[in-house]
Amino acid sequence: MKAVQVPKAGGDFEIVERAIPKPGAGQVRVKVQACGVCHSDSFTKEGLWPGIQYPRVPGHEVVGVIDELGAGVSVWKRGQRVGVGWHGGHDNTCRQCRRGDFKNCENLQVPGISYDGGYAQYMLAPVDALVAVPDTLADTEAAPLLCAGITTFDALRRSTAIPGDLVAVQGVGGLGHLAIQFANKFGYKVVAIGRGADTAALAQKLGASVYVDTESTNAVEALRKMGGAQVILATTPSSKAMSELVNGLGPNGELIVIGVSLDPIEVTPVQLIVGSKRIQGYASGAPAATDDTLRFAELTGVRPMIETYPLERAGEAYARMMSGTVRFRAVLTM
Repeated sequence: MKAVQVPKAGGDFEIVERAIPKPGAGQVRVKVQACGVCHSDSFTKEGLWPGIQYPRVPGHEVVGVIDELGAGVSVWKRGQRVGVGWHGGHDNTCRQCRRGDFKNCENLQVPGISYDGGYAQYMLAPVDALVAVPDTLADTEAAPLLCAGITTFDALRRSTAIPGDLVAVQGVGGLGHLAIQFANKFGYKVVAIGRGADTAALAQKLGASVYVDTESTNAVEALRKMGGAQVILATTPSSKAMSELVNGLGPNGELIVIGVSLDPIEVTPVQLIVGSKRIQGYASGAPAATDDTLRFAELTGVRPMIETYPLERAGEAYARMMSGTVRFRAVLTM
């Protein structure tokens, strides 16, 4: 089979030929049809996640078909269409798992980090990483929903916002363009915060009631004029931009952080105490929540905007994603 691997931390992508792997006990082999290219793939590419063993095949937004079952696998069937997202398996024994909090498993596995992921024609996955993919969703549409989709969907539905509340989405990009759609379908009054007047029409098409262009408007002042946001979903990987938005929260408002950055968010105690505000981080969810995401997207018509690339052009797709020039998710096809 063909695979795209990272030979070492910071190394260039390599297209290699590998033997098609055999599934072990509790695993299935997935014939990959599509794999999304996510910003978190940089953990593998740049060696930012402790303990990665190289060479490693990235990819954790995988849609494909089960073509072989490992020993002891009975619930899943050959030919079944499945997805594998960020949540690539849990130990079922740690304190969090015993309480059903699988996404915070102490020994969480991540495809493309803990084991080889979906930048390949075939991959292995444990059964507790699998989610069924509805037939009505195309492979390339479903793939980004397995990380970007579940993260935005679950963060919003578990927030304090109720229908009719003001919810702001910071960024109209890979995460933001999905968050705006989900927020609209949840019945929120959606404010999209982006850069450039040319993004206004797209934001409104996605479901935003208001677009705030930070190049010409102070986003905090705009939010405060509207009474403050119940929720601000921060999707861009800029801690500085997130810090600046805290004062745009209304009473009991929350800033939910899903954009990954290694820089600190700066906020004073007074900013949080006055108005009882809070900052909440949110990670991708377990397969049950991913199943909810796929079904909700199927029902409501939420879809990612994508660019597709053949597997051999994974490096180009990754570069466009990292530069922010892709509109809005890159997806590899096999």
